[in-house]
Amino acid sequence: MNLDGRLICDTGEQAATVARHLPEHARLSLAEAGCLRFEVNAMKDPLIWEVSESFASREAFDAHQARVAASAWGAATAGIRREYTVVEAEAEAEAEAEAEAEPDARG
Repeated sequence: MNLDGRLICDTGEQAATVARHLPEHARLSLAEAGCLRFEVNAMKDPLIWEVSESFASREAFDAHQARVAASAWGAATAGIRREYTVVEAEAEAEAEAEAEAEPDARG
């Protein structure tokens, strides 16, 4: 399971909340069984954070989501807008394989 997207703050106060809670949230996320990648990086715009996560399975991803919902991070950032795309790793691999199998349009 892969999650990519953005965490979008409306105010500097929200961005400060993200910055304050992020180190512990990242530490706990990376320690979870099945977490392969967990990155949250500030963008040029100080109110936007780029998010990229990868989990070994749907079960690991679901466990992460459940932990986050019950965590200090979840409570502190509940009102912050998220624009995420979640893709099953198998579906992503199939799409890549299909793209590679298509004939070159340049002929």
